[in-house]
Amino acid sequence: QVRLVESGGGLVQAGGSLRLSCVVSGRTLSSVNMAWFRQAPGKEREFVAGISRNGRSSFYEDSVKGRFTLSRDSAKNTVYLQMNSLKPEDTAVYYCAADRSIGSWTAGAEEEYEIWGQGTQVTVSS
Repeated sequence: QVRLVESGGGLVQAGGSLRLSCVVSGRTLSSVNMAWFRQAPGKEREFVAGISRNGRSSFYEDSVKGRFTLSRDSAKNTVYLQMNSLKPEDTAVYYCAADRSIGSWTAGAEEEYEIWGQGTQVTVSS
């Protein structure tokens, strides 16, 4: 059974940084496409960033390009989201998600992902 556990959220001032981690169990990173989504209060969940199973392709939502960076450590079976220059509008619960399917993948499509973590809260104060 695939399980995702996020960590690394917290309270930070605007302009600060956080690194979120998502530990994957039950599957190797090479067998899943991974993504981060976020949901702010009163808003729908939105795509933040995604990385392909081979690690060669990554995608970012426009508002985080240049500020957020995805990486992964296959030895630890962990995906990271480094978030720099944080803004109050980045405040949300951040979710890690995994897509086990073989074939084409649309990183930003929430319906692609079957497995979700419990979420970690990120709060950016102004």
